[in-house]
Amino acid sequence: MIQDQILQAIQDYDTIIIHRHVNPDPDALGSQGGLAAAIAAGYPDKTVLLAGGAVGNLDWLSAMDEVADATYEGALVIVCDTANQPRVSDQRFSTGAKLIKIDHHPNDDAYGDLQWVVPEASSTSELIFDLIQQSGKLTLNTAAARLLYAGIVGDTGRFLFNNTSPHTLEVAAALIQADFDPTALNNRMNQITFAQAKLQSYVFTHMTVTPAGAAWVVIPRRVIEALGLTSDQVHAAVGTPGRLGEVIAWAMFVEQVDAPYRVNLRSKGPVINELAKAFAGGGHPLAAGAKAQDLTEAAQIQRALDALVHDYKETMNA
Repeated sequence: MIQDQILQAIQDYDTIIIHRHVNPDPDALGSQGGLAAAIAAGYPDKTVLLAGGAVGNLDWLSAMDEVADATYEGALVIVCDTANQPRVSDQRFSTGAKLIKIDHHPNDDAYGDLQWVVPEASSTSELIFDLIQQSGKLTLNTAAARLLYAGIVGDTGRFLFNNTSPHTLEVAAALIQADFDPTALNNRMNQITFAQAKLQSYVFTHMTVTPAGAAWVVIPRRVIEALGLTSDQVHAAVGTPGRLGEVIAWAMFVEQVDAPYRVNLRSKGPVINELAKAFAGGGHPLAAGAKAQDLTEAAQIQRALDALVHDYKETMNA
C-alpha cells in the first residue's frame, strides 16, 4: 500500500523537506504545513523544513523556512498539492535523495519515486489527515489540525463545492476538536479588503455572459495597479461570476506583468480541465487554470468555453 511506503520513508530519513506549488492557496499551505507539523510532533529528533517562495496574503497561515542547498543532500523531499513539476515552488525539490508526490489533482505528470494521488479527494489536506490517522507515529497536534482544516475549507469552498464528501465532513469534524478557533479561521479566510471588493464590482460590471451561460471577464494590469492589488489578492475575485444563477461556467483573464494572461476557469457542471490543458494549463474537472498569450488566444478560450456550456446544457436537457 502506497501510504505504508510513504510512512516508512518518513521514518527512514532524518531530514525531510516539504514543498508545495507556486502562488499557494490554503490547501497547498495546509497540506504542506500540516504534514510538517505532524511529522515534527511524532518525530521530534527529525529536521522538518518547509520550502517555497513567498506566500502572499496567506502569510498569517504559514511561513516558509530558509533551506540551504546542502540540506537537500540525503534528504527526503515531499511535494504536496502540485500536479506538475514546473509548478513546484523552489525547483530544488528534485535534488534530494528520495522524492514523494502527494496530491489530489489528476496525475498527468507522474513525477517522484512514490506517488499518492487521489483525484476524488476534496483536497490534499484531507489526504494528509488520512495519512496521519493511518500512522502510529505522526501526531495530529493543534498546529497540524488548524492547517489541515484551513486547506479543506479552502478547496471545498467552505464545503459548498461538489468535492465535499461525507468523509470530508467527518475529517472536518475531527479536526475542529483540536484547540484552535475554527470560526476565527473561517472569518479570516472569508475576509477581503475594500480594494478586492472594488475588483469584484469591476468583474460584475465588465463581465460578458452568453445566452448559453458561459461568462468571462478580462482584468487589465492597469485596473489591478490602480486598486493597489497584488497578484495573489486578485484571486479573491475568481469565484465572483459563479454567484450569478445565469452563469454555468466562467473564465477570468488576469493580465500579468510580463504580458500574457493567467486564466482561471471554473464550472458548475461542464468539465473544463481538458480545455485548460489545451492552453498550457490543467487542474480539476470543475476548477482549472491556463494561459493566454494575448487577447486573440483569450477569445479562442472564450469560444471554446461557450461551446462546452452549450453542449452541456443540450446533454442535460436531452
